Amino acid sequence: MTEKTTLAPVIRRAGEGEKRWFFGGGVFTWKLGSADEEISLIEIDMVEGKWTPVHTHPVSESMWVLDGQIRYRINDDEHELGAGDFVMVPPGVPHAFLVTSGTAKVLGIQPTCECEPFYLGASEPFEGSACIVDFTRIARSAEENGGIEIVGPPPF
Repeated sequence: MTEKTTLAPVIRRAGEGEKRWFFGGGVFTWKLGSADEEISLIEIDMVEGKWTPVHTHPVSESMWVLDGQIRYRINDDEHELGAGDFVMVPPGVPHAFLVTSGTAKVLGIQPTCECEPFYLGASEPFEGSACIVDFTRIARSAEENGGIEIVGPPPF
């Protein structure tokens, strides 16, 4: 019989959580991760023009837009998302996005922390970061840690 560990409740106030500069652009603030829970919940602050290549994940990925405008592509379909909008992409489905407003804030949600090693390898602590976009570091983390497969260039 497997004993289930009881996790402690987690409260993160506004602005709290580990902050990291993601080399694809943006400040990631971990609200929940493998140290706290079995799901991944990351608040992401981005600026206009931030984009992703077409990619897939081994788990579903959801994005809840808290502020700003995002152009989101799933397969060959594009969708304009704004504050309050939500998207969920199943595992293995190609997708990409582009920030079209001056700034945007989203909540990234994954049902497991399977992709966390990729995000940690593709980022560095925000404090002291030069905040440089470096897709070589993204590709290296994908190769070393899994959690993402880049399947094409940005479609925008």
